[in-house]
Parts: sequence; structure tokens; C-alpha cells
Amino acid sequence: MRTKVYILSAFTKDGEGGNPAGVVLDTKDLTEKDMQFIASTLGFSETAFILPSINSDYQIRYFTPNEEVDVCGHATVATFSLLTQKGIVNPGIYTTETKAGVLNVQIYENHMVFLQQNPPSFLKVLPFEEIIESLRIIEDQLMPNMPIQIVSTGLRDIIVPVRSLTDLLEVNPDMKKITEISRKYNVTGYHVFTLETLYDSTAHCRNFAPLYDIPEESATGTSNAALACYLVKYDDKKESKERIFTFEQGYTMNSSSEITVNVSVHSGDFANVQVGGFASTFKEKWIDI
Repeated sequence: MRTKVYILSAFTKDGEGGNPAGVVLDTKDLTEKDMQFIASTLGFSETAFILPSINSDYQIRYFTPNEEVDVCGHATVATFSLLTQKGIVNPGIYTTETKAGVLNVQIYENHMVFLQQNPPSFLKVLPFEEIIESLRIIEDQLMPNMPIQIVSTGLRDIIVPVRSLTDLLEVNPDMKKITEISRKYNVTGYHVFTLETLYDSTAHCRNFAPLYDIPEESATGTSNAALACYLVKYDDKKESKERIFTFEQGYTMNSSSEITVNVSVHSGDFANVQVGGFASTFKEKWIDI
């Protein structure tokens, strides 16, 4: 059996870079084993599979090269950008069923795609010793007064604040130790950031998820949504307001990416969190199963 896979890069910056994802539209004859095989063969951090849904416009399942995950921001942006490019959907708001819940997707007239996130969960604050050892950095390279914490808006990530851009760009992580720590705390991986940036963004980020066969990822939607909420929690008086965050990522991988997160805070509560960006023109590839 041959299956057509569409390939797009999501969270592109000025039409370049981004994070490649696979998207499969025709899934009626695919088993879960087939989906995993396709994702493993492609080798992208995530591949999205569109299925019919009873209670939503679409159902999407997401597979890394080695297992299924609940939701993926960049693969969702790629999926709805593909649907827009093929004329299947128009700008508007759609619902999508994921293993993280039923989430809204908004497509703007300029074809920017935003995925709703779950309200943030601020989980365990971690001791710095094992984290800095796994990143091969020292305590002085961490940002003062900012915790290392597990945060989730759909997927659990360890948020790690680093003091300078130079320190972040020079991080050479111990992937084996990050894998062990990710398994220990049941997280997807590390999202490491600094408030020093190249292009006047909110933060510069690097993401490591070797537990899922993703040593480093060039653009991560859910991780940056979690980071935006973390910044609101620790760097804001939490008065009612709408905030827009822009994150740059992928520069150590020669794949410059830009991720936008919109956060609404009302009376100190997170009312709405969306992560979005642009995607490239799609390409096609056939895979034999």
C-alpha cells in the first residue's frame, strides 16, 4: 500500500526555516502501526494524521518517530495550513479533537494558524543541580529569581531559564542524562530560554526531547505556549490584559523559526492561550507500507 504524505515546515520566519512536519489526509486504511511506521520513516519530530470526528470538525493524531503524543503545535499549524492551501478550509475557527482535548484552531486571512492551548499547569519546581549537569552548564549561567519548573499547556516540559544568549547558544547537552531526567519526571523534554535575543523577540529558545528521538527541535508550539504562561506568572503583576509573545528558535540548527503566543489574563486567571505562526508551501512524498 502506498500513502501520500504532505510535508510542510511550520513556524517559518520570513518564509524560511521552521520545523518540518508530515501530514496525512487519507487515513481510512491506516492502522496505528501504519501511522507509527510512516512517522518513523519520515523521521520528523511529529507527523499528523487527520481522521473523522463525531464531535469536532477534525480529529488529529500525532506521532513522533517512536511513539504517539497527545498534541503538537507545529504539526497542527502545518495541517491547517495544508488544508488552507488545498482549498479544503477557509479562514475561520475550527474544532479539532486531540488526546489533549477538543481545541480550537483559528486561521486568519493572512493564513497564519493559531492553536488553542489548555490552561497552564504549573507543576513541580526542580532542583537545579541535575538539570545544569545534564546541560553541562554551571549555576551562575542560570537566570536568577526564575525557577526551573515543569509547565504544561498540553505537554509537560521542563522550563529552564538561562542568563545570556551566548550561554544558551553554547549549550552542549548530555542527551543521555536529559533522556533519563525526562523519563524520571514524565516530561517531553527541556525548553531552555534566555531573554536576550537576536531579533528583538521575547525570548530565544532551544528545545531538547531525546526521550522521543528528538535531540533538538527547531520550533515547538506547546513548549513556547508553556513558556509564555511561565513568563506571565513570574514576570508580570497578572493584571487583566492581552499579551503577545514572540519566540525565536532553531538558530543553532540553521532553521530560523518564529513562534507567536497570545495570552489573555483576566483577574489573575489565564483565560485563553493560543500558539501560532506561518507555514511553508507543501510538498508531496509517497511512502510504501
